[in-house]
Amino acid sequence: MKRRLVITRTMPPAVAGRATAEYHAQYLDMIGPFDAEAFLAALPDADAVLVTPADRIDASVIAQIPVGVRVIGTFSVGTDHIDLQAARASGLAVVNTPDVLSFATAEIALTLMLMAARRAGEGERLIRARAWGGWTPDFMLGSSMEGRTIGILGMGRIGQALARMAQGLSMRVIYHNRRNLPAAQEQGATYYPDEVDFLGACDVLSIHLPGGPATLHWLNAARIAQLKHGAIVVNTGRGSTIDDDALIAALTSRHVAAAGLDVFAAEPTVPAGYLTLENAVLLPHLGSATHETRAAMGMLALDGIAAVLVGDEPAHRVV
Repeated sequence: MKRRLVITRTMPPAVAGRATAEYHAQYLDMIGPFDAEAFLAALPDADAVLVTPADRIDASVIAQIPVGVRVIGTFSVGTDHIDLQAARASGLAVVNTPDVLSFATAEIALTLMLMAARRAGEGERLIRARAWGGWTPDFMLGSSMEGRTIGILGMGRIGQALARMAQGLSMRVIYHNRRNLPAAQEQGATYYPDEVDFLGACDVLSIHLPGGPATLHWLNAARIAQLKHGAIVVNTGRGSTIDDDALIAALTSRHVAAAGLDVFAAEPTVPAGYLTLENAVLLPHLGSATHETRAAMGMLALDGIAAVLVGDEPAHRVV
């Protein structure tokens, strides 16, 4: 007999096909904010759920999940959208999808850095507005990344992939973590234990922090002031790690030369201050958005859900 799986959002075709073949799959096809009422209404007789980072599975939601639901699979590496403590207390397993999205997300970080440095967004807007007056030697000058220093804040799998890419651009790579990594994982990067020294050395700061209270507004006005004047800020981690008002002020004053942002604290809402800044490159959370990566993420989530339901230990269990 097939188990019953509730899926909050539309999945890539290969993932949806597998879910339909292996389960009585119910798709809620949510768009925009998470609808907790619709989610909970679909759960009677469910065995498992597959959610996304756009779905806020907090303690109040978990308290109402029927006891027949055994596992929450999340279509993400990050789990800050799920109250893990409440899940553990309720006996719910939580599985995620690490590893498979590292390269794709690092690609977006690299894209944002280059777009910000070379004013690519500004240039494209000029073309689309039919406002380009022609080439001159001093037209829209940006900055080369060759020989510049990129600081990676959070040297996990994505940070390590970005370090390899940045070295291909002849960049110097440094990183700041709670502790230094084994040499085999450093990818030739230099560890900076002191955050003030780290920030002061960055021509580019690329943020790869998880969300949650411990990292809320990590990049605030005080830390921005420690950045080298004219630095570029890139964020593909979590929007909550940046104090948006402080970064907007720094972009306006040009203490921060440019920013490339793929994530925002209140997605899909983007702080209005960014929208009028030519030196802000903004993307709609495209970090893992390739056909190959999203399919791999979905398959990994289904693998984890299946393992829990048959009593095996999943490869990527969070709780």
